[in-house]
Amino acid sequence: MKIAKGGLYWIIPSFLVTLFFIVLTIYINEPIKYVILFIFMLSLLISFVLLIFFRDPQRKIGKGIVAVADGIVREITKEEDKDVDKCTKISTFMNIYNVHVNRMPIDGVIKDIIHHDGAHIPAFKKESEKNEKVILLLKTNIGNIKIIQIAGTLARRIVPYVKKGDIVKKGEKIGLIRLGSRVDIYLPTKKIKSITVKVKDRIQAGEDTIAEIND
Repeated sequence: MKIAKGGLYWIIPSFLVTLFFIVLTIYINEPIKYVILFIFMLSLLISFVLLIFFRDPQRKIGKGIVAVADGIVREITKEEDKDVDKCTKISTFMNIYNVHVNRMPIDGVIKDIIHHDGAHIPAFKKESEKNEKVILLLKTNIGNIKIIQIAGTLARRIVPYVKKGDIVKKGEKIGLIRLGSRVDIYLPTKKIKSITVKVKDRIQAGEDTIAEIND
C-alpha cells in the first residue's frame, strides 16, 4: 500500500508506540499486564486507522474536469469571485475514511498559493469558511480556476505538494489535508458546458468527471 507524502510522520511514531507496548508485556506481570495489552490493542487499532487514512491509491484519470477530492458533493452554487468572475462552486466534504490526497482538476499553472490561519469548525458547516485554509489559484486554458482546501475539526494541517509557478498536469497530486476536511473548486461559468455531478454524489479525485468544457 502506497502512503501519501506527509503521512509517514504520523504512522511511524504510532507503530513505534505499539511496538513499545507489546515488548512491555513481556516484562510486566498480571494484573497490570492486561492493562498494557489493552493499550497495545488500542494503539495497534489507531496505527491501522492511520495507515488506511494516509493511503494513496493509483487513479485512472477521467475526462473533462475531474474531482479534486474524494468525498461527497455537499453543495453546488453559482458565485461571483474576484479571481474567477462568474463561476460555479462545487464543494466536497471529505470524511475521515476518504483518501485525503487532492489532485489537479485540469492542466494548468499554479498562479498563487495563499495560506490563511483560522478556526477548526466541522468542515460540513457553513461557518467552516472561517477555518484554516489554503487557496490555490490556477491558470488554465479555460481561464482562472480556484481551489480552496479547508481544514476541519480533526484536520490540523494542510500539506501542499505544489508551489507558485509549477506546471501541473490533470490528475497530479497537489496536496494533502490531514483528517476530516473540505475542498471547494470554482469553475468559470462561461467555459463550462455542464456540471456532471449533483449534491450527495460520491466522487473520487482524479477519476470522476465533475464538469465538461465548452467545445
